[in-house]
Formats: sequence, C-alpha cells, structure tokens
Amino acid sequence: QVQLVESGGGLVQAGGSLRLSCVASGRTFSVGAVGWFRQAPGKEREFVTSISRSGGSTTYADSVKGRFISSRDNAKNTVYLQMNSLQPEDTAVYYCAAVLMRLGTPQVSRTMDSYDYWGQGTQVTVSS
Repeated sequence: QVQLVESGGGLVQAGGSLRLSCVASGRTFSVGAVGWFRQAPGKEREFVTSISRSGGSTTYADSVKGRFISSRDNAKNTVYLQMNSLQPEDTAVYYCAAVLMRLGTPQVSRTMDSYDYWGQGTQVTVSS
C-alpha cells in the first residue's frame, strides 16, 4: 500500500503562485509515475500533469503548460507542483496520484485509470 498526502493549497490572488507537495509513505519503492489532477465544483476531475519515476519525463495539460512545473525528490518521497500565474479558473481541489510499478506501466500517464493510489486532495482557490 502507498499513502499520499497533499499539502500547500490555499487562497491566492490572480497572478500569484503556490507550491503543492505530495508526500508518499508505505511501499514507496514501488511508486512509478505520479500525477496531479484537479476537480472544480460541478466539473469532472481533470488531468494536470504527470512525472515519471526518475523525473526525466513530464507531460502537462495544455491549460497549465508554461505556468505549472512538476518535480520530484525521491529521497524525500515527495512530488511538487509549482503553480505560477494562477488564474481563477485554476480554482479546484488538487489531487496527487501514483502508479504502482509493474510490467507495462507507463512512464507518465494522463488518464486516471492508470493510477492506483490517490491522496485526499488540497483546495486551491484563486481570487480575481
């Protein structure tokens, strides 16, 4: 089992920045890709970014490309999401998710079905 805990959310004005953290515990040696997803009120959960186990590969949703940066520190079992130039439409609950490494698992993934473990989420609110 892998447990994921997000932190770093909060209230920020438009144009501001936040850095989210996702700390993994448990069978962290088995964690491959880690993704961030978000869900705004009344909307479906959507993909934000995914980072490979090594950190060498990343993929981003078009809506955040150039503004958000994902990174990871495997020694600390932590994945970060640096969010810059935040806009009101970025308001959502942000979730991190992890892929359990096994034969054939992708390096990165944009689909929720790829992920085996999910955190509880952290609220990000951007005021205009």
